[in-house]
Amino acid sequence: MTMPSTVLITGASTGIGAAYAERFAKRGHDLVLVARDKARLDSLAARLHAATGRAVDVIQADLTQANDLATVEKRLREDARITTLINNAGIAQSGGFTTQSVESIERMIMLNTVALTRLSAAIAPRLAEVGEGAIVNIGSVVGFAPEFGMSVYGATKAFVLFLSQGLSLELSPKGVYVQAVLPAGTRTELWERAGIDTATLPDLMDVDALVDAALVGFDRREPVTIPPLHVASRWDDLDAARQGLMGDLRQAQVAARYQTASHPA
Repeated sequence: MTMPSTVLITGASTGIGAAYAERFAKRGHDLVLVARDKARLDSLAARLHAATGRAVDVIQADLTQANDLATVEKRLREDARITTLINNAGIAQSGGFTTQSVESIERMIMLNTVALTRLSAAIAPRLAEVGEGAIVNIGSVVGFAPEFGMSVYGATKAFVLFLSQGLSLELSPKGVYVQAVLPAGTRTELWERAGIDTATLPDLMDVDALVDAALVGFDRREPVTIPPLHVASRWDDLDAARQGLMGDLRQAQVAARYQTASHPA
């Protein structure tokens, strides 16, 4: 009898992570749920086990802390049953760049990029060796919208998109699927924790709708899934323009517009 594969989900105690947990449990997968809030994790695990019969383990961890991150990395490296990683844990920060503390910036970068990268690095070699599995990274449309005024948060999400695209090119020939999911505003606790009033954010997407859409993209094996994008060709056009730009680069030559020096008056 084939053992069910296991999905490890970070930021799983609520919001997008909890919705992913419910969906994958209903699909017949066992779960490893990771978050800081042990009480919420235990409650969700008990509910999902009772509803689906799936095995649900919990790991209480703050992924900005070295020891906690190492614990989750070890589980990903050593537990061969884990075939899918959902990198969902993340934080935002209110206020402009000049008003944010160094500590809050460092914590956001650590969780949104460093932890995500290290967890991906922990599982990717094993998945590539067996030739199957998936890594799902939750990014944001803010990652290509500096106009939104969330400079550091947006930069971390731009990193998530780039990393996901690079890993997809590298790992998909080895049988490993990598998906970047790019939500727009979604009704989660992220905003409250960042000190942002959701009443000032119109038309937030429901978490369940977001995750269901993301899973449609997952089943289709889309490299990039943007649930709120209604005109799919916009993304195709953007990607084509990017590739065209790369084709126009001439590495050994300075562009003509930079060959004539200009002097300030």
